Amino acid sequence: MADYSFGGTDEENAELKKLSAEVNEEPDSFEHWEKLVRAAESLEGGLNRNSSPQSIAATRDIYDRFLAKFPLLFGYWKKYADLEFSIAGTEAAELVYERGVASITNSVDLWTNYCAFKVETSHDADIIRELFERGAGCVGLDFLAHPFWDKYLEFEERLEAQDKIFAILDRMVHIPMHQYARYFERYRHLAQIRPLPEILPSDMLAQFRSEIESEGPATIQAGSQQIKAQRGELEIEREMRTRIDNLGLEIFARTQTETTKRWTYESEIKRPYFHVTDLDESQLVNWRKYLDFEEVEGDYTRTSFLYERCLVTCAYYDEFWLRYARWMLAQSNKNEEVRNIYQRASMLYVPISRPAVRLQYAYFEETVDRIEVAKDIHRAILEVLPGHIETIVSLANMSRRHGGLDAAIEVYKSQIDSQLCDIYTKAALVAEWARLLWKIKGSVDEARQVFRNNQHWYLDSRPFWINYLSFELEQPTSAETEQTQYKRIKQVHEDIRRKSHLPPLTMKDLSHYYMVYLQERGGKEAAKEYMTLDREVNGPFSVQSGMKSKLADDGREATTQRRMMMENGHPGVEVDEAAIRRGENPYTKYYQQQGEQQLPSDTQPQPLRYQ
Repeated sequence: MADYSFGGTDEENAELKKLSAEVNEEPDSFEHWEKLVRAAESLEGGLNRNSSPQSIAATRDIYDRFLAKFPLLFGYWKKYADLEFSIAGTEAAELVYERGVASITNSVDLWTNYCAFKVETSHDADIIRELFERGAGCVGLDFLAHPFWDKYLEFEERLEAQDKIFAILDRMVHIPMHQYARYFERYRHLAQIRPLPEILPSDMLAQFRSEIESEGPATIQAGSQQIKAQRGELEIEREMRTRIDNLGLEIFARTQTETTKRWTYESEIKRPYFHVTDLDESQLVNWRKYLDFEEVEGDYTRTSFLYERCLVTCAYYDEFWLRYARWMLAQSNKNEEVRNIYQRASMLYVPISRPAVRLQYAYFEETVDRIEVAKDIHRAILEVLPGHIETIVSLANMSRRHGGLDAAIEVYKSQIDSQLCDIYTKAALVAEWARLLWKIKGSVDEARQVFRNNQHWYLDSRPFWINYLSFELEQPTSAETEQTQYKRIKQVHEDIRRKSHLPPLTMKDLSHYYMVYLQERGGKEAAKEYMTLDREVNGPFSVQSGMKSKLADDGREATTQRRMMMENGHPGVEVDEAAIRRGENPYTKYYQQQGEQQLPSDTQPQPLRYQ
């Protein structure tokens, strides 16, 4: 990068190098990217056809990288297209617009700008109309799509294509949108003057004519007499237009009702566009309720369109990607759509540091028998997040489902042997390995052997000891075998108390499980053991003989008692004289040893509660 020139003056080049280095250091920082883009745009006083090739190439590269990182920023696609138009002309700008609408297909603003650009730079009405139709298919249902529809109508007005204008309005009056009433008034006016075949399909016109003719001659009041006159063609047409107007009013009423239903949710959307900043909780709640509403309404097109709108605003929220995929999966024959949702989420928006979406994607691929693809997704996560326990367990379970128990155990063994996994991950994986042997193979002895053979490696692993103790507690027993199992459980508990390096609070929690066991399943001597353990676990430090023995180098309580008496004058809390001279609280170390947070001086102590 040191030898690379961005073009422009020496000062501009140096500034761009500095900003580019900041982006490389923090690639997720939108602020750094924004500064870099602004600096690139201002090279040589603003780029044009006469700018240096270096400056043009550098700016294009910066825009390309920026929009690959943040593809939902419609305003920057517009700025990039304008830049290309000033540098290379119409075709280059169109290519940028095409990339933009492919990246954010439901942006009303971007489609409106693209179509307006096409109107100004092309003389082929059919090509322009084709582009408008593409846009209508992408953004026409948006509640705030009126700028796009206005541009479409304006184009047809320039061509004086009244039949096309009426056809557009005929589509619009059925769409719940912000300015529906304005479009209906125009539609209603044109419906009175346009030829009947333009207004309704031929079968409906024939039905209306048949109904009118079947009513018989019209009755006309002439003085005191009523005269029956045959209906002429003008009378029939007038009656048909009246019926068409009534039909239009029914459409208006339905559209008004549908618009009113959605107005509540639409009015609460404060940020309908993408941004990197977090949304307020109220905004997220509104999107959830709005999606609930459309799902209940049951229109697939409108529901999927709302999901796409939501995922522009909420692109960084896993819950909406997962919800969209689950909803789509419930529709018939939508596997490709589901795959597309997962791929967009995984490749563009949800960081791999939050692998839940990718794991769901893997499960989906497994359901359609793409097993290797599902495994590759797991492996891809582990390349970036080595030692991620949930992913490893998921991969092992998938391997078991399709390759048997040995395949799952091989996954665990390979990860346990890997240098990329830390000791805490390995401890959890050993527990999962033992669980497989116990739950799947049904071999309690083999599972117990795995725990026993590995416990000396994981003396400070909370998951390992919790699983080990739970494993022994959950073994079924009878009156004949209860005593044998009691010895095993007691041994695990004693190893936790005497050999493990767990924090005191964790040991206390695990001891509570053992104490419940003594109460529920213990024998005649269980009460004595319970009370002794209660004193050790819940009593003050001065009576915790087990803890004092553990703190002593020779494992004797008296040693700790004697040392504390010599240093502190009492056998309670160990005091560091140097710490006191530094102004530190003498009880801080004690609280830390207990795994507890020291209360502020102005806070009243509260009793501990165990869940």
